[in-house]
This record gives sequence, structure tokens and C-alpha cells, in this order.
Amino acid sequence: MGGVSRLLVDYGPAFGQALLLTWKLTFMSFVPGFLLGMVVTVLRLLPLPPLRFVLTVYVEIFRNIPSVALLIFIVFALPDLNVLIDYEPAVILTLSLVCSAFTADYLRTGINTVPGGQAEAALSLGMRPLRVITAVVLPQALRTVVQPMTSLLIALMLSTSLASQVPLPGRELTALVSKIATDSAAGMAAFAVAAAMYVVTGLLIGWAGATLEKKVRILR
Repeated sequence: MGGVSRLLVDYGPAFGQALLLTWKLTFMSFVPGFLLGMVVTVLRLLPLPPLRFVLTVYVEIFRNIPSVALLIFIVFALPDLNVLIDYEPAVILTLSLVCSAFTADYLRTGINTVPGGQAEAALSLGMRPLRVITAVVLPQALRTVVQPMTSLLIALMLSTSLASQVPLPGRELTALVSKIATDSAAGMAAFAVAAAMYVVTGLLIGWAGATLEKKVRILR
């Protein structure tokens, strides 16, 4: 405990800044990733086989490619194509693409739980397919995927450690632990503090997800 106390005295503000950067990367990746995943899901439901095929390939690629490999491609390969992306946006783009693929996959599973008769009834009333998807099918599917999306948000938060692989102006938790371990003998204490911050953040996200799931269940 003494080592942790000394560490917090020396690096307390740095840990606070690292935690804020971790949260920033998490939510700046999750929001666009979630929205893009919803768009992909809706477009995959349209009766356009070529579009479905392209989007299915998109989901399978970004769901299965290692995040590190994707980040390396964005940071080091895209400049050869005259596409320059700064380090922090590159990390956010990487995590957003991965998030969008998993979101689309989870929403597809949620859509499969919606009775097909509801969509058929809406179509028989003259609603257009896109309107049926956005007004009838998707809202119900979203209610069934709260817990999977909560788990995805936690996984995304842990994946922000990816930022330690590039020289960001600031340091998120994993990068800060690496620096402390390099500069001093307090590596284990730094790891313990960072791990506690990850765990507490994950528990808060899990609590928020459980609360939201309870509310949407009541609204059914």
C-alpha cells in the first residue's frame, strides 16, 4: 500500500489525465461506431442483394481483423496512398470501425427476435420497407441488445490500450503504466492503480447498462 500511496502522490494528476483520455477515446469511438453500425444494419435489411453482400463483407472484415493490424494499416499504409490521419483520430477510427461491425452483428441478432409477422403487417398497411425497418423492427431490436452493447462498450474501453502503440500527445492508462515502469521501479503499483481504474469504469458501464435494460423491459 505504501508503494501505491507514493505513486499516487507522484503521479496522481497524470493518472487522472490518463483516465480522462481513456474515457474520451472510448466514447468518441463508441458513438460513431454505434451510429455507423445502425446504418449498416438498416441497409443490410433492404431488398438489394449487391448492397447486402458488400455490407456483409464489411462486417466480416472489421469484426475479424485484429485492431492492432488495422491501426498499423491506417497509420503507416494509408500515407502511401496520400491519406494522412493524425494519431488520435487514427485510434478513434480504428475502434469505431471495429465497433460498427460488432454493432451491426448484434443488431442483426436482435432483429431476428422480432416476429416476422409485424413487418409483414406493416408492409400490408402500405409502409415502405425502409420505414418498416426504422419504425417497427429496429426499435424493438435495440431493446434486446442492451447487454451485448454494454459488453461491447466495456471491451471498447479496454481496447483503448491500443493508443499506447502510437505517440499520442497525451497518455491513456496503459501508456502511462508503461512509462512509469520504464522510468521507475513502481511498475507493479502503477499496474494495480490502472487495473483498478479499468475495473471501476467497467463496473460503472455495466451498472448503467443493467439500469437501461431494466427500463426498456418495463416499456415493452
